[in-house]
Amino acid sequence: MTDLLMLLLRASVWLTVGVLLLAVARPLLLRLGGGPLAYRSWWLLPLLLTLLVVPLPYPPAALPDGMALLAMTKGAANQNGPWLTASGGATLLAALWGLGAGRALLRACIAQRRFERQLGVLRQREDGSWQADVDAGLPALVGVWRPRIIVGLGFDTRFDPQQRDLVLQHERSHRDHGDHWVNAVVLLMRCVFWFHPLAAWSARRLQRDQELACDARVLRLHPAHRRSYATALLTAQLAHPIAPVACHWRGQPVLKERISMMKQGTSGRVPVACGYLMVAGLCIGAGGMAWASQGAGSAPALSAAPVDRDIKAAQMAAPDYPEEAFERGITGKVVLRVDVDADGKASDVRVVSATPAGVFEAATVEAARQWTFTPAVRDGRNVPGTLQIPVQFALDQPPVGP
Repeated sequence: MTDLLMLLLRASVWLTVGVLLLAVARPLLLRLGGGPLAYRSWWLLPLLLTLLVVPLPYPPAALPDGMALLAMTKGAANQNGPWLTASGGATLLAALWGLGAGRALLRACIAQRRFERQLGVLRQREDGSWQADVDAGLPALVGVWRPRIIVGLGFDTRFDPQQRDLVLQHERSHRDHGDHWVNAVVLLMRCVFWFHPLAAWSARRLQRDQELACDARVLRLHPAHRRSYATALLTAQLAHPIAPVACHWRGQPVLKERISMMKQGTSGRVPVACGYLMVAGLCIGAGGMAWASQGAGSAPALSAAPVDRDIKAAQMAAPDYPEEAFERGITGKVVLRVDVDADGKASDVRVVSATPAGVFEAATVEAARQWTFTPAVRDGRNVPGTLQIPVQFALDQPPVGP
């Protein structure tokens, strides 16, 4: 659980970094390459999150000495029971995160289902789209596994033939470029990072760039129909409800920006190339830092001759405090002898001494069997070795008596 929470924390930090970088770069990206470039720049975020789990070519820096001392402490906040240990606290936080993510996903599914039910009976049209019984929220590309272009009841009366063709091409462009899959992934990421203050804001910004990119693709095919396209945007009235997983034809917050980008026209090759170089630089720079953040230290120095080293600790989770010992206010110390194999795993764990006897040994040995180490190196090869490790069990303060 602790590893999951640490990964979420690191992912949240780098998600913040990526969103802020894109927010700063977005105005320049729009000028250089328009909506398509701004939309593609959002690949920075999944790149950062992916690199956080790609292993480094060298192990993270270990503790400076082979002898490790683990201190188990209990404060006044834990007087209600030993279940709120380090691992117990991590389990509680993970449970809270899971409940929040599940709640966010459930709300999104309910909203999607409500939107689809309010569409009424869908009837297939000759142009390949589907006609609903209402106009609110339409036209839109709805669904993920089987996306359908759904138009409103007054689609034929509100738009002239040319506008209808442009609207349908817009929604087909969403479908052909997989924007419905992007929206589904964005929804899942919003559920995972439901606690992140920038998650909802960044999702809205991504969908704005998604619409700008789709507009640019359609107008690239029909540059002479900009006025008709803009008129279709102004004609449509998008009101609630809005589906979480749908590509809506028009949203009021982005309308002004979409029309402004139509007036801007198509950028030249040089500005677009500069924009892509800028995005590549952001991906390489931020991605490299995110990847390197996995290690607490730097890579080992290169040397012509192999360097010997002793065993070092890699992951040593603290053992749980025995419930009975905590309730009785018992403290103590256990000294272990741990045999470490050439792979860095604890191959054998033995108790050298324990004070008091018979209290802390079982919990300590159980935790020690899960420890991992950076194995010793002799003549350039990993070799097994042995560590003697003291583990201290202590209370921050004596338990409160009756």
